[in-house]
Amino acid sequence: MRGREDEWTGLMRSAMAGDDAAYHRLLRAVTPVLRAAARRGLARAGQPPDQAEDIVQEILLAVHLKRHTWDSEAPFAPWLFAIARNKLIDALRRRGRRIFVNIDDFAEALPGEAPQETASAGEVAAQLDTLPQRQRDVLQSIAVESASIKDTAARFSMSEGAVRVALHRGLSALTAKLRDH
Repeated sequence: MRGREDEWTGLMRSAMAGDDAAYHRLLRAVTPVLRAAARRGLARAGQPPDQAEDIVQEILLAVHLKRHTWDSEAPFAPWLFAIARNKLIDALRRRGRRIFVNIDDFAEALPGEAPQETASAGEVAAQLDTLPQRQRDVLQSIAVESASIKDTAARFSMSEGAVRVALHRGLSALTAKLRDH
C-alpha cells in the first residue's frame, strides 16, 4: 500500500510540473480505488451502489479543479481521500441522510484493472471533435484552459448545473470513444 501511495505522490508531482501523461496515469490508478470506496460507503449508508459513478466523477472533478491546493511536499493519498470522503458525505446529505464515513475505509488496497495504454493527444483531439459542440466547449474550457465551473457557465451563458452535466456527459462520451478506439 505504501508503494501505491508513493507512486501516486510521484505521479501528482510530475503532473503538477506539467506532465499530462503522468496526470492521466494518476487518474486511471485512483479511479478503481475511489469507485470501490464509494460503493462501500453507499452500501454502509443503506443506499444503492448505482450512484457510485456520479460520486467518482465529482471526486475526479474536484481533484482537477483543486489540484493547485495540494502541498507537493505532502503525500497525495490523504489529500485525495479527504476529498473523496467529503464528496461521499455531500452525496449522502443530498439524499437526506447523515452518516459518518471513516477515512480509513478509503485507504484499503484494492486490486485495480490492468494498466491500459493511454491515448495520444492526437487521438483525444480527434475524438473530442466528434462530441456535440456544447460538450466540446465545456471540456475545452475546464480541462484544457483550467477555467472554473462558474467562469465556464458565464462564458457560455449556461447555468453551473448545465455546465456540470455537459462536463460529465462529455467526459463519459470521450472515455467511451477512446475505449472503443
